[in-house]
Amino acid sequence: QVQLVESGGGLVQAGDSLRLSCAASGRSFSTYSIGWFRQAPGQEREFLAAISRSGDSTYYAGSVQGRITISRDNTKNTVYLQMNSLKPEDTAVYYCAAESDGALYGLSSRYDYWGQGTQVTVFS
Repeated sequence: QVQLVESGGGLVQAGDSLRLSCAASGRSFSTYSIGWFRQAPGQEREFLAAISRSGDSTYYAGSVQGRITISRDNTKNTVYLQMNSLKPEDTAVYYCAAESDGALYGLSSRYDYWGQGTQVTVFS
């Protein structure tokens, strides 16, 4: 089992950048693939990116590819989501999730553990 805690969200202006962090507890962190999702009010949860156990493979949603970068540091039990050129439509709660079989999935139902989320608000 793994516990996930997101941080790094906040109120930013359009065009700014943010780096979100997903800190995990437990010694088995490197056995999980990690994904980032977001959910805006009244909308379904949206996949953004996923990273493999070792960090050598990544998978991005087409809608955000080019503006975001996912990375991980297994020595710190942390996964990052760098977001650039933020837009008001990026406003949402951002979640990280862990997946135990090592694959890179875009479906939220394939993820086993979730954090509580961090709010990102982008104003114009």
